[in-house]
Amino acid sequence: MKKGIDNKLVSRNIKPTAMRELVLQVLIEQKTAISLSELEQKFEQADKVTLYRTLKTFVNSKLIHSIDDGTGSVKYALCRDTCQCHPEDLHVHFLCTKCSQTYCLNDIPVPEIKLPHSFSLESVNMIVKGICSNCKV
Repeated sequence: MKKGIDNKLVSRNIKPTAMRELVLQVLIEQKTAISLSELEQKFEQADKVTLYRTLKTFVNSKLIHSIDDGTGSVKYALCRDTCQCHPEDLHVHFLCTKCSQTYCLNDIPVPEIKLPHSFSLESVNMIVKGICSNCKV
């Protein structure tokens, strides 16, 4: 698995380090988006600045994307291998109102938004709220 993780890092021009490998492993295993504070709990002994810088490096390299789901805590999720953070890569996120988990709905694209000519689009954040399949059981 380490080789696969290193390949993922190298494919995004990120130098593999022990911490980067560990953080990426957690992100791969996660089924939902994760916050910096949740990562800090998983890596209690790790330097918080190192964790923050690791996430920032991953976002800047388009390995992960950040999600503002309205909970007051930015969350992070793995991008698809083909993602370049172009408009066609945008997708809907789902926030469960019961368990507060945020899911990437990669197969549901954000609808095209046509702004007036005098406006310029900087970002789109589409959050759908409801109850996830785990909580419906």
